[in-house]
This record gives sequence, C-alpha cells and structure tokens, in this order.
Amino acid sequence: MATKDGGRQPKYQRIADALREAIETGEYGPGDRLPGENDLMARHDVARMTARQALGVLQNEGIAESRKGAGVFVRAFRPLRRRGIQRLSQEQWGSGRSIWAADTEGRQLTVDQIAVTEEPVPEQIAGVLDVSPEATVCVRSRRFVLDGKPVLMATSYLPAELVAGTAITEENPGPGGIYARLAELGAKPVHFREEVRSRMPSQEEAKRLNLSMGTPVMLICRTAFADGGRPVEVNEMTLDSASYVLEYDFDA
Repeated sequence: MATKDGGRQPKYQRIADALREAIETGEYGPGDRLPGENDLMARHDVARMTARQALGVLQNEGIAESRKGAGVFVRAFRPLRRRGIQRLSQEQWGSGRSIWAADTEGRQLTVDQIAVTEEPVPEQIAGVLDVSPEATVCVRSRRFVLDGKPVLMATSYLPAELVAGTAITEENPGPGGIYARLAELGAKPVHFREEVRSRMPSQEEAKRLNLSMGTPVMLICRTAFADGGRPVEVNEMTLDSASYVLEYDFDA
C-alpha cells in the first residue's frame, strides 16, 4: 500500500484528508451531514468501498459519527477537558464541590444507572486495596452523562468495614462526594495514583456509552490513599475517548 513517504496515498485516505480539511476550515460545521457514499463515488470517481473507507477514517478519528439511516455527520459534542490534577485537590472536594465541577465548566451533567452494593472483593481489587481475599467491599457503579451524551462509566470499590453505615453506601453520598465522607471517617485521601490505557470497547460498553463505530475507550484506574499509604478506594473508569482531552498541569 502506498504511503506519504513511499508514493501516492490510497484514494480513500486522500478523500478523508479532503473532508477533514473541509471540516477544519468550517465548510462543514458541528452537526452537519457529510457527503454520502454515492456523492463521494461520483465526485471522486471511486468504488463504494473506497468511499466507505474514507468516511470510516473520520469516524475512527472521532471527527464524525454515523447515524443509522441518516448518514455520517460531523460530531457536535464538545470534548470534555479532564483536569487530572486540579479535580482531585482537597480544595475541590473538601469545600463540598463535586470533582466534576473542575471539568464541566457549567455544562449539564447527570449521573444515572447508579447501583450501590456490598459484594465479595474481586481478586484484582483485593491486592490493590490490601484487604483479605475473603473481605467484602462497597461497590459504587454509575454512568456520567454530559449534555445528553454518555461519556464515562465508573465503578468504585471501598472496604465495606470502613464505610459501613455511612452515606458512602447510599446513592447520593452528599456534598463533596465520597472523598469528603472518607475525610469525616479519618481516612482523608492525601495521595492519588492513576493508570491510563486504551483498547476497543466491549459490546456492552459500546452500548452503554453510545459509541460510534471504531471508537476506542480509555481506561483509568485510580487508587486513593490515606495517611500512611493506606488505600481507601479503587475507581475503575471507562471513558469515551472521542469525548475527552486528558490534561495534566503541574509544576516542574
């Protein structure tokens, strides 16, 4: 296959580049319908598969999304800038604000599909939380929807013995969320560790996040530590990669 360095680009890539440039210059704005396969076939004198591949490139890049029976459209959703350090500061949750307030900038956020249960600790979580394999954990699962678009699913695991009988075991843990409640229990988070990786979504993840074809997910696993290095929460998050910019801003 020809490449930029080795000769002419494939036809589908040249068409995708032209469409991307048209989007970047404003010829097609957010929410606009892009030329369909028939239009691209006629305009560029290519086969249907080539036109389909060109549109697929933009979908895989998160620039466009397919709507069944309607065509391919420029994504209208404005990506969420996730400020990984500022959002976890004690100044944020310690004052009763949600850590999401650092990201959303006044946009409409809702949390649904909330479930709070007590379950046997999963094997991989037991090691991170440093609890017995026979222990139970409080499991908090929820989905975050921004401007009507599902963007993230999160599942937190906390030692059941630590949080039993507190607001952490309720759907709404109150102002400042679970970190403020942990502080009231004498288990205030003082250090966080986040691990980030990416992969293609499972069928269930794609359905719950309403993902466009070819959109990968980002996986963030955050561990919160109290004084003495004691782990008090593990939060496994699945993010729509096309809906996020991960920002880490810190001093040298």
